[in-house]
Amino acid sequence: MKTNNLKYNSGAAMMMFVIFLIFGSITVIVGIVGPVMREFQIAKSSLESKSTYFLSESGVEDALYRLKNNRQISASETLVLGTSTTTTTITDINSNQKSIESLGDTNSYQRKIAMVIEKGDGASFNYGIQTGTGGIVMGTGSKVVGNVYSNGDITGSGSITGSATAANSAASVADQTNGTGTPAYDVTFGNGATTEDIAQSFTVSASSPLNKVQLYIKKIGSPSNATVKIVNDSSGAPGSTVIASGTLSSSTVGTSYGWIDVNFTTNPTLSNSPTTYWLIIDTTYSATKYYVLGANSNGYANGVGKIGKSGGTWNNTTPSGLDMFFQIYIGGFTGLISGITIGTGTVGNAYAHTVNNATIKGTNYCQTGTGNNKACNTTMADPVQTGLPISEQNISAWKDNAAAGGTYTGNYSASGTSKTLGPKKIVGNLTVDNGGTLSLSGTLWVTGNLSVNNNGNMNLVSGYGSNDGVIVVDGTIDVGNNATFTGSGTTGSYILALSTSYSTSAITLGNNAGAVVLYAANGTITANNNATAKELNGYNIVLGNNTTITYDSGLASLNFVNGPSGSYTISSWKEAQ
Repeated sequence: MKTNNLKYNSGAAMMMFVIFLIFGSITVIVGIVGPVMREFQIAKSSLESKSTYFLSESGVEDALYRLKNNRQISASETLVLGTSTTTTTITDINSNQKSIESLGDTNSYQRKIAMVIEKGDGASFNYGIQTGTGGIVMGTGSKVVGNVYSNGDITGSGSITGSATAANSAASVADQTNGTGTPAYDVTFGNGATTEDIAQSFTVSASSPLNKVQLYIKKIGSPSNATVKIVNDSSGAPGSTVIASGTLSSSTVGTSYGWIDVNFTTNPTLSNSPTTYWLIIDTTYSATKYYVLGANSNGYANGVGKIGKSGGTWNNTTPSGLDMFFQIYIGGFTGLISGITIGTGTVGNAYAHTVNNATIKGTNYCQTGTGNNKACNTTMADPVQTGLPISEQNISAWKDNAAAGGTYTGNYSASGTSKTLGPKKIVGNLTVDNGGTLSLSGTLWVTGNLSVNNNGNMNLVSGYGSNDGVIVVDGTIDVGNNATFTGSGTTGSYILALSTSYSTSAITLGNNAGAVVLYAANGTITANNNATAKELNGYNIVLGNNTTITYDSGLASLNFVNGPSGSYTISSWKEAQ
């Protein structure tokens, strides 16, 4: 009996051991599987959340693409990808801004992307005055409240409250050249009415100030001096706008070929935008006293020669396609500051190769100088040229936008009355005077001249908000006699009045113009006695006595609105949920 009890007890013990082993194994398995399942769920949730985020981004990107490219889109759009969806909502903030929000959903996991877009092209004006190589001349008592950057000289007797920079141009180089050795052809000019003058078109490889030209030339007899001009292109022939001029002295030209230098009275910046220019030699004609210029056939790839009459008819050479022997030199000028008071307190530096007769509150960074209150600190290299903030492409886009609003042919006037206009191209002049008001509802392009006088006012419609409007003028701009420019009513809103003219009177400012940025990259801006403005940008700027230019910090980030058909830019982009 005892033996049987032992056997039964041994079997029970074995069963208990197995049961405990099974429970232990289950516990271990549960301990392992549980975290794995949790990690799997976390990974699944993360993947669905990321998928939702990317789908939300796809929603705003789709809406942005359609708006930028004028494709059809509703105020609310839904995209579906498998079991995921995103709903994009577009709302107007104002006439030039839109909000795009895209809410994505994947199995109740939601992510939202929010974007604000606005019409227009940005531009930064970081100086009270910025000029091209024409530089700045400051009258007695004139003042710039802010900094000044010039690609030319800064001279006169005014004051600048910030720093002043007069940059060097690049070293002088023969940027364009044609002809070596004995010319294959002799082109005679100045010997008859139809062969009085000669011309050669060219482009330049870099935007830089014109220095001089060289001509491979000889003379017959004793012809009179000739005028050498750089002019614009007009439909493949020399135009009427004189960009620079100099004198070819007959006494320097021999009876055998040689290279002759011709310098110019001004040194305008030639643009590589690309822009075609013409080199003209303009003389009087005589059958016995004339010039001969060396030439070759199709030797210069970027232009062609013409013969004829400056201001009259131009013809092909004989044979056709001849190119003159010439060289165009650009660059090679050092910056100068002279006679100016720079800075306030102990702040405000001078930066130029040469500084003369100046009072500098800060540091005088120059290589040479005389008559200054401080010696030259030569530790800094000479400043280099910087481009003006608006490109030819910007101007072209504004013109296209204005023209898209239709064309008004003839002179347009808002005299003694209130009118609203834009976008619009005006083939003629634009006049706002006698207390009249012209409100801009879009970009304007004026092919003639703009005159705002006698208490005339130009402003932006309220829909511009904090954005800025544009007037492009191919002719001259005259602002005077209590004329004013105002923005939309929102602080920081301005009007850009831009002249593309090469004239020495491209823009004339006679008094306080208000919220206006005046811009003439090719010509001269003249601010007459006691005039005031926010910002001047030009090839050359002349400030009259007691004129004040007060820089507004808001000009560092302007957004010039193109109008209803303008493209959109992204103002902000963030995850909102």
